[in-house]
Amino acid sequence: MKEEFKIAWRNLWRNRRRTIITAASVFFAVFFAVIMRSVQLGSYDHMINNFIESFTGHLQVQHMDYHDDPLIDNAFDHNDTLISRISGINGVVSVTPHLESFTLASNGTQTKGVAIIAIDPLKEKDFSDPETRLVRYRITPEALKCLNESGKIPKKISDKLEQSVGRSYSSPARIELELDLTTEEKSLLMPGILQCTESPNGYLTPDDNGILVSDRLAGFLKAEIGDSVILMGQGYHGVTATGIFPVRGIIKMPSPDIDNKLIIMTITAAQEFFDAENKITALVVNLTDKSNKTVRRVKKEINLLIADKGITSRTWYELNPVLYQQIQGDSQSGQMMLGILYFIIFFGIFGTVLMMVAERKREFGVLVAIGMQKRKLKRIVTFEMFMLGIIGLATGLLASLPLILYFYYYPVVLKGEFGKMMEDWGWDAIMPTAMVGPYFYWQALFVALMIILVSLYPVRKIGKLKEIEAIKG
Repeated sequence: MKEEFKIAWRNLWRNRRRTIITAASVFFAVFFAVIMRSVQLGSYDHMINNFIESFTGHLQVQHMDYHDDPLIDNAFDHNDTLISRISGINGVVSVTPHLESFTLASNGTQTKGVAIIAIDPLKEKDFSDPETRLVRYRITPEALKCLNESGKIPKKISDKLEQSVGRSYSSPARIELELDLTTEEKSLLMPGILQCTESPNGYLTPDDNGILVSDRLAGFLKAEIGDSVILMGQGYHGVTATGIFPVRGIIKMPSPDIDNKLIIMTITAAQEFFDAENKITALVVNLTDKSNKTVRRVKKEINLLIADKGITSRTWYELNPVLYQQIQGDSQSGQMMLGILYFIIFFGIFGTVLMMVAERKREFGVLVAIGMQKRKLKRIVTFEMFMLGIIGLATGLLASLPLILYFYYYPVVLKGEFGKMMEDWGWDAIMPTAMVGPYFYWQALFVALMIILVSLYPVRKIGKLKEIEAIKG
């Protein structure tokens, strides 16, 4: 066997060009397949993490009927004992109470249906942390006038700012990216830009009777910090819910749909407003990871802890079946593209093998004629094929690994118009890769399958080989 390996290895390098071409085919197939799959899975992970960390959590404890009929009547009693017991489960990071409902919001002549999410401002910092989403900077005509009067802003930067009038930001980082500033420009221009675009804002205290309004909703209602918004709706068990709430802050949500209709208030204010004393609609549970194994284990343990049979826990994919199915469908289309890529490469390799068999027909005939057993020759040729596959596979994986790791820790940030477009669609304007995982190792199986299929042809040809005809040919 060792001798056959040696012969196979030497045979590979008798025709270096053919070996390099065949190995390169496998290399590029593996390299592009791994990169494509990593970017696709990284985008899914980022989107799911954003959705989980901002809205649903990995799990929610709800009334049995709330998922199918999300009314405030399907709320349940809130107690700290259950929260502390769930918090003690291995893998649980935070447990946050929510009270959610719908009302009409009115300011002046503007009225719109809105979603209410009531939170505990302190506990919520361990989950979605709305304070980090507060609008800190806003590009307005007044801000542009302030910047132009300073005389320090170059025209190309001024033009970009003019195109961004009306946009709001939660941090300076996004402003820097959209303006595409150099390191020197950041130090010279950003202090002045931040000073002119700074927008005062506020957050909620635990017993606050004020509200936070999403940015686009605030624009529709023409509501600013300090204004009062009237909320009207139906409370617990059909009571009328009406109240006037001062606007404490304005927050920018990543999803345009949510940014158009969200109001956040404290749980105490919401319970009083809806006449739902000590009631909540969900306990949002955040975990260390979102793997199916962890989520299902924690769900099972939570259901064992719940004494009230009227409530249950649901996973994030049970709460969002449409999103989950969309991701699964898109993932399958990505797998199909990889299949097409490997299919094309397979025929490239097969073409090279056909040429190799035709070139070496006389060689095979001479070897069999001088006494080499056909089964030994088959093994040598098979070893050659697998060595070619291993060379292409190993180099492809090694070449893709640094790119995957780099863009996992330092994802591509989309700038300018494309970045704005992504944000308007409700996506974060970044493209991360997925950490090395099962998708990385599956490539070895695909390459092995290709090599086995390709090897069948030369093995079959050797089996049917007629020495005299091969030598004459």
